[in-house]
Amino acid sequence: MPRSPRTCFLDMPQKDPCQKQACEIQKCLQANNYMESKCQAVIEELRKCCARYPKGRSLVCSGFEKEEEEKQTLKLTPQ
Repeated sequence: MPRSPRTCFLDMPQKDPCQKQACEIQKCLQANNYMESKCQAVIEELRKCCARYPKGRSLVCSGFEKEEEEKQTLKLTPQ
């Protein structure tokens, strides 16, 4: 019995505008033994996609949005 191809964990109707880029990151990481450094170009494509949509529009962008919030908090916190 042939194995079914791996599918992206986000396989769902194309509602999330950045789903495709998130799936590409997942494929890249799997192909490169989860070495994030080898997937920087694909990660940047997701960042660009996320920047095109308002906050909260894309579930896959929520990690980047949280990261940005944390950076802003650190900038505003006196050292």
